[in-house]
Amino acid sequence: MKIAMIGTGYVGLVSGVCFSDFGHDVVCVDRDEGKIARLEKGEVPIYEPGLDILMEKNVKAGRLTFTTDLKAGLKGAQAVFIAVGTPTRRGDGHADLSYVMAAAEDVAKAAEDGVVIVTKSTVPVGTNRKVAETAATANPSLDFDVASNPEFLREGAAIDDFMRPDRVVVGVESERAASVMSEIYRPLFLREFPIITTDLESAEMIKYAANAFLATKITFINEIAALCEKVGADVKQVSRGMGLDGRIGNKFLHAGPGYGGSCFPKDTKALARIGQEYAAPMRITEAVIEVNEAVKRRMIDKLHDLCGDDFNGKRVAVLGVTFKPNTDDMRDAPALTIVPALVGGGAEVRVCDPQGKREGERMLPGVSWHDDPYEAAKETDLLVLLTEWNEFRALDLSQIARGMRSPKMADLRNIYAAEDVKRSGFSSYLAVGRAGVGANR
Repeated sequence: MKIAMIGTGYVGLVSGVCFSDFGHDVVCVDRDEGKIARLEKGEVPIYEPGLDILMEKNVKAGRLTFTTDLKAGLKGAQAVFIAVGTPTRRGDGHADLSYVMAAAEDVAKAAEDGVVIVTKSTVPVGTNRKVAETAATANPSLDFDVASNPEFLREGAAIDDFMRPDRVVVGVESERAASVMSEIYRPLFLREFPIITTDLESAEMIKYAANAFLATKITFINEIAALCEKVGADVKQVSRGMGLDGRIGNKFLHAGPGYGGSCFPKDTKALARIGQEYAAPMRITEAVIEVNEAVKRRMIDKLHDLCGDDFNGKRVAVLGVTFKPNTDDMRDAPALTIVPALVGGGAEVRVCDPQGKREGERMLPGVSWHDDPYEAAKETDLLVLLTEWNEFRALDLSQIARGMRSPKMADLRNIYAAEDVKRSGFSSYLAVGRAGVGANR
């Protein structure tokens, strides 16, 4: 089957590459000439483990191509996936659908009869019907169907998520759309991965509901962590005890500096806005958004305490600034709140992140970048572990402590044991939600 993928951002590129690996003929279309030129040279514009190898394999096999020519890209395509950005709209928190609607209009003018226009982007309930209206207005003579196919890709594990999904959600209203989508995902059906077929609105809602629930789990355990610090409990033990309950599960129960990334902040805000529009307030989601911002500020307060209530003149090494490991994504990362607070308070901040520099240089002005964590920590007053990259999980803590001006550590991901840190020569160690682990202990 021939598939056209509109947009070569994170979702579009990963989806296009993976569909081609299913055996489909995939054309990825983007207006950005520079991005397409890079892709044609075999350069991947995002960091996702294994994506470069899979892309090269399918380009060589002739199943995957890239173009800026929409008309040529859509020639013969039976399905066209719209995978463009839906950023939070300024002022009201709603998802900005201008890119989706522009793509729908352009696709309608260039597509051939019988095409299924599939929305892959995360969109509010009712958007696929608007896509259908937009396409029909742009080209009244076009015979087409629409489908909703939200993505559930975790950055850093996107290929595995696509190839071995927990589920695939497909929203359709016609037999033709259902048949095309079934053929597209046939490789997963044959391997008995769950494929859920619903109406359009339910498919749209599943995506928002799932992300809001996961964000709620993260925020809940962060609130519990704050309480653990007050009552003398250990949030790691609490999380384990909770997670062993099959009704709860252990995923997303790791205390830290708050959630970030391209999905949770944007999608929780959009869901809250949808609730307001339909007079069905999403009060839990609204609280999650508020508490998550407070969690980030609480991390700043913890660092401030550890620095003697004064950042001015302190040298601080920050290990990890991407919102999670195995990605170069900085969008809404806790670092974008915490690092500027350090710099604004007069600290000299040194940053080390395996993939964060490309975006971070633009988003975190006033810091210096280092490739080596030991070099970043030299002659500093505080070491902050902010993103749990594997590279930071087995550091020689004694070597780092010896090289610091004032060996103090803030472990905001609870990677290390307090006893090991103290034994390595650190005078102070601070963690999140762990009994007996405070600024001066």
